[in-house]
Amino acid sequence: MNRRDVLTGALATLAGAALQPGAACAQAAAFPTKPITLIMPWPAGAGIDLWHRAMAEAAAKILGQPVIVENRTGGSGTIGPASMAASAKPDGYTISHIPITIFRLPFMQKTSWDPLKDFTYIIHQSGFMFGTVVKADSPFKTWKDMIDFARANPGKLTYGTPGAGTSLHIGMEQIALREGIKWTMVPFKGGPETHAALLGGHVMAAAEGQGWWPHVEAKAERVLAIWTETRHPRLPDTPTLKELGYPFVFDSPFGLAGPKGMDPAIVKKLHDAFKAAMDDPKAKEIQQRYDYATRYMDSATYTKFVAEQVAEQKEVIEKLGLAKKD
Repeated sequence: MNRRDVLTGALATLAGAALQPGAACAQAAAFPTKPITLIMPWPAGAGIDLWHRAMAEAAAKILGQPVIVENRTGGSGTIGPASMAASAKPDGYTISHIPITIFRLPFMQKTSWDPLKDFTYIIHQSGFMFGTVVKADSPFKTWKDMIDFARANPGKLTYGTPGAGTSLHIGMEQIALREGIKWTMVPFKGGPETHAALLGGHVMAAAEGQGWWPHVEAKAERVLAIWTETRHPRLPDTPTLKELGYPFVFDSPFGLAGPKGMDPAIVKKLHDAFKAAMDDPKAKEIQQRYDYATRYMDSATYTKFVAEQVAEQKEVIEKLGLAKKD
């Protein structure tokens, strides 16, 4: 099945899911009447966690009920959303941050969820600024130094990520494929653990997000390359992957979703609250501090985007040879 077939089927599946009956009109009109749980699949204290806590606080003021952020980590960011899809009622009282791993992992291993059938997509928010970092005293002073070592020592260069199947893992493997080299990925639960391992000398490099800023500013880490379209003003001497000759820009887009079968009226209330929350001053300050770009999409656009991503991720995983064996 080619990518076009996958995308066509995905759009049909998502459209069908959107037509499932929702809760009674009276329930939708009264929503919410109790606290809402927002599942955060990354560790507490990470930039992504702090930003969502600020947005949850702002959304709670609009909705008139608390929005409680609950950290459920593991599975490269999939355990939290998967648990919601498996057991939460589609009443709007349990929603989750959705990392791109949700769209990718089903092609790598058997999963309990189908990204096209088991979620109701609410709002797309942003993406990460990624890069490859090393300790400040690393012998790798430049990107070329690291590549040369990896080429001369197949499999010996270790790099940390938040887990198998994450964009940081897949990005590094796409680079390795293009260079014709092999290196070894070491999975962690999230940014704080990854940086601790790097600084402790347990891995030689890390593919990480904006959590590097405190370590870079403390001159404990150095960014060898960033994975964005253009250079960052705070890292004027750090090249992008494109400047290094790779046709890659990785930002791992993410948003919020609930279980399948949610009432469209409840989806709209949640969408509107979190759209407004993105403009909250405290949320904006954290967003800017950690360099999360604004990539807003409404529910319908996000749903279509998911279908496109599912088709694209299938293609990438097959090309890397990481597809599960049927």
